[in-house]
Amino acid sequence: MTEIRCAALLFDMDGVLIDSTPAVARVWRNWALAHHFDPEQVVARAHGRPSITTVREYLPNADHEAENRIVERMEMEDLAGVVPFPGARELLGSLPPDRWTIVTSSTRPLAEVRLRAAGLAIPKTLVTSSDVVNGKPHPEPYLKAAGVLRVSANDCIVVEDIPAGVRAGKAAGARVIAFRTTWKEADLRAAGADWVLNDCSGIKLLNQVPELSLRLTDH
Repeated sequence: MTEIRCAALLFDMDGVLIDSTPAVARVWRNWALAHHFDPEQVVARAHGRPSITTVREYLPNADHEAENRIVERMEMEDLAGVVPFPGARELLGSLPPDRWTIVTSSTRPLAEVRLRAAGLAIPKTLVTSSDVVNGKPHPEPYLKAAGVLRVSANDCIVVEDIPAGVRAGKAAGARVIAFRTTWKEADLRAAGADWVLNDCSGIKLLNQVPELSLRLTDH
């Protein structure tokens, strides 16, 4: 067990709070097949990034905004199996509302649909791909999230599941907890993760004054 302190927690969404992997894989597999691309490659590259980034890479001459709207509609309609990870609902419910937020590569409409489907709260300060110019691994998403919570990113802890997200958190100056939900631990540590756990059930709030005091347990 490890005890740590921070001003706020900044959570990625898919792979951290919500298990949407099956739905994401189905959508991108169908999209890849429709465009005659390798579905396994497309699914692997699409995870954890704004969907329009993947669209631009595979269809450089297409109407990217229109194509992205098609993908987003597919993702919003496919919610089968979208559920919270163990401990996510309990952890978020224990935190003061102004001391955490979600930082996701999804668009705002898609993020809200998935959070509702999983039965999780939608924070007022939600930061999505709709709110930034540069997505992960650029630090902008986490710097923006810290700013809207009115704390320094250096005093925050980022919770992530993929190397690009870990690198974004570290580049913003935050410490990073990574989950083994999507990538191998070795890849997460190589990206700079300070701690690696299974899921939210390994994080427990001990105290919230003056800082958040957390106990980390690697089950």
